[in-house]
Amino acid sequence: MIEFKLPSLGADMDEGKLLAWKVKAGDRVKRGDLVAVVETPKAAVDVEIWQDGVVHELITQPGETIPVGTVMARLAAAGEAPVAAPAPKSAPAVTPAAAPVAAPTGAPTRHPVSPAARKHARELGVDVERLPGSGPHGAVTVEDVEKAAKAAPPKEKAPPKKEAPPPSDKTLAMRKAIAAAMSRSKREIPHYYLSQTIPMQRAVDWLTAYNEKRPLTGRVLMGALQLKAVAFALKDFPDLNGFWKNDAFEPASGIHVGVAISLRKGGLIAPAIHDVAELPLDELMKALADLVRRARAGSLRSSEMSDPTITVTNLGDQGVDEVFPIIYPPQVAIVGFGRLAPHPWAEDGMIGAVPAVVASLGGDHRASDGHRGARFLAAVAALLQEPEKLA
Repeated sequence: MIEFKLPSLGADMDEGKLLAWKVKAGDRVKRGDLVAVVETPKAAVDVEIWQDGVVHELITQPGETIPVGTVMARLAAAGEAPVAAPAPKSAPAVTPAAAPVAAPTGAPTRHPVSPAARKHARELGVDVERLPGSGPHGAVTVEDVEKAAKAAPPKEKAPPKKEAPPPSDKTLAMRKAIAAAMSRSKREIPHYYLSQTIPMQRAVDWLTAYNEKRPLTGRVLMGALQLKAVAFALKDFPDLNGFWKNDAFEPASGIHVGVAISLRKGGLIAPAIHDVAELPLDELMKALADLVRRARAGSLRSSEMSDPTITVTNLGDQGVDEVFPIIYPPQVAIVGFGRLAPHPWAEDGMIGAVPAVVASLGGDHRASDGHRGARFLAAVAALLQEPEKLA
């Protein structure tokens, strides 16, 4: 019998709340299938199964909060004789696959509601039970609540508050999780930091010409080109792409770049785009846009949360010149990009102003050293001088 346990979806996750099952006892599943929706401090995550088999028993019930590593279900392995699932000790919980019970005439349809959305609905005076949901399994999200509040008839304005409302429980939980992960990082990882100013005129000119041939909705941002340059450079620097576990470095089998994304209600999340070095540039841009949209809607896959092999953070759009990022354990490196801005530059005996960006690297001294880190940044800079190779 195979045990399906709540996976760790990042160093800042200690527990999760099961929102819904996507399977029921007797269902056949294969590796990569989505089987459950779990709420973490940062997002509602679609959890994937990593074995083939037949669902034998669902142990954790929707609404339960459990620690990472808790057995949530049991599966019969391929070839294992199926066994009838034990009778439940109490009334079975309704799963997404259960037959719907007919509601009395006029009764509102009930949808799953995330705790953050329910709290926000109370604050805005929205009847959350009547809202259609846009999240996983029709779950009502914070964005659904805000849309309903904007569409409602205007109410008499209350007197302005003198103080800003306190942060929500969801925001506080996220900040606590981030603080725990970053405290662990600074406590355990011997960081070294490097930075390099990279001239970007060739990249700007090439990307401008590239986008002129594309529809407005299909244009590629400079951030996607930078992600591709990082991934390409990592092919020659595997010691920066992997994990520090059990007092040893474990190189990653693929280059899955975690993208730092700021959330609308505050906080940060860094889910992965898989196999970035192998994606054509336009496909990478589509994947990046989709990842940002789903991250802010609270709809991510468990592999996107657990698979990043390195993280890239780009604060250029916030006007920041240089970033000194903190490594997200158990990763061993993180790359930062500042804003694209004019810099004084000497070339061919002439001095002028060129668009440039400061790229920075936070490295784990247990896995690499400054010499390797410097060569890696030089490789990123060289690739951005030949952007056509990144398409």
